[in-house]
Amino acid sequence: MVKSAAAPLAGSPARPPAPRIARAVARTGSSAIRDLLEITERPEIISLAGGLPTPDAFPVADLARATAEVLADDPHAALQYGASEGFRPLRAWVADRYRVGGGTGHEAGVAGVTITHGSQQALELLARATTDPGEVIALADPGYVGAIQAFRSAGAELVGIASDRHGLCVDDLERHLAAGLRPTLVYVVATFDNPTGATLPLDRRLALAELADRYGFWIVDDDPYGTLRWAGPAVTPLRELSDRVISVGTTSKMLCPGLRVGWAVSPPELARALVVLKQAADLHTGSLSQHVVHRLVARPDGWLDAHLEVVRARYRAQADVLVAELHAQLGDRLAFRSPEGGMFLWATLADGAGGAVGDTSALLERALAHGVAFVPGRAFGVSADHPRSLRLSFATTDAAGLAEGVRRLGLALDRSGR
Repeated sequence: MVKSAAAPLAGSPARPPAPRIARAVARTGSSAIRDLLEITERPEIISLAGGLPTPDAFPVADLARATAEVLADDPHAALQYGASEGFRPLRAWVADRYRVGGGTGHEAGVAGVTITHGSQQALELLARATTDPGEVIALADPGYVGAIQAFRSAGAELVGIASDRHGLCVDDLERHLAAGLRPTLVYVVATFDNPTGATLPLDRRLALAELADRYGFWIVDDDPYGTLRWAGPAVTPLRELSDRVISVGTTSKMLCPGLRVGWAVSPPELARALVVLKQAADLHTGSLSQHVVHRLVARPDGWLDAHLEVVRARYRAQADVLVAELHAQLGDRLAFRSPEGGMFLWATLADGAGGAVGDTSALLERALAHGVAFVPGRAFGVSADHPRSLRLSFATTDAAGLAEGVRRLGLALDRSGR
């Protein structure tokens, strides 16, 4: 019989404390970006913060049609439990897109593809599959918050590697390696980095691949933004430069985030390890989402390429507006590079900008008071703090909102702003 809680009787032993929360929660930490979402959902706040794709580019009608077709053609498979590895036709499409194993349907290629619950799960599974607690993962500093959380949750020791306008400073990584650092993996967003928007040039990619072969670590190339290039030449993918590269992708930026369909492309022996861990985590990625995604992306009429052209054109237009407004309204108070793709602009306060508020974390409080949000540089720190930097996203807000958001940011930057 379960007794109701009551004060202990005189002389009875004291009630033990509540069971503790595991240390993994504390070492993971909360995402400053996710924490901002509650604030940025307020109608009076213009958000230049979260990396949310524009809902205006969600292919709602095509998704509805694809869902209806899947439910008409193969409802039992789409609504049933599925293989932990993922829906095989979708895995074959990913293998073909990444040009591994000889093309669509080639078993060697498909065996290396694991469909995950968004690319975030791929990062979490990869950390646990490759890195024991206390081992080292190296990544560019500043770095993607979601990766930092996933790696810390796995108990890894994170080492930040310097980065610049071209991304990860591979020569700094080499100095760490020469001094004895032995990471299990090096994480990069090689194309349109989050948060900086940088693209790793070919010479650095070649040098990184050579270091991986020399020192024996994995390279995890997280690539959610590679399809969003509208300017500048494409760079040879890292996966074509070394067999130690694990490619991570997602449909969140291609289609919409709500489907939660991502993947990891790795050597088959590592893919098998990911599947074991995925079985323990969630059994498999949602069957219906996988079937619907495959129905859309594998259409023989070139639907995906046409859709991506629309998305790129929209982001280019919005990025152009943000850049023009920053130059027109803020002058030289922020230093930044114009984006060539992706969803973000990384900026640094010029000397004297912001008046007494030289730290962008403090600046955020003033900005929110003026009705605009961004993400301070400290949110992306691995070993360094980046107190004078901030990330702006142009993806979600329309042209009028971007112009007004910059105006409000200018008020917050003004020495006399209240």
